[in-house]
Amino acid sequence: MAYSYAHPDFSTVTLLAVLRALADPVRLELVRQIDALGEANCSTLLGNRPKSSMSHHFQVLRASGIICTRTEGVNYINSLRKEELDARFPGLMDSILAELRRLPTP
Repeated sequence: MAYSYAHPDFSTVTLLAVLRALADPVRLELVRQIDALGEANCSTLLGNRPKSSMSHHFQVLRASGIICTRTEGVNYINSLRKEELDARFPGLMDSILAELRRLPTP
């Protein structure tokens, strides 16, 4: 049975929710990794972090409208909702991603 994640309608996404989600260093690193890879399954993004805490971080990123998660067989594939974020908050993600690309990889 495929599990479908709930993704917010972009008319309900607020700038405050996006900024709060990105305020956490782990979630910011997840966004950096997804940006670099284009899309990635959860296990690629886990690193040495516990699955339980990572589930929470993915949920916050989904609820804030930053990522989209789809199922592909047994894998959960994450991608940035950059086009939708750009339409709602022009220039925001470009600025954030440019800064993340400039910083050294942790």
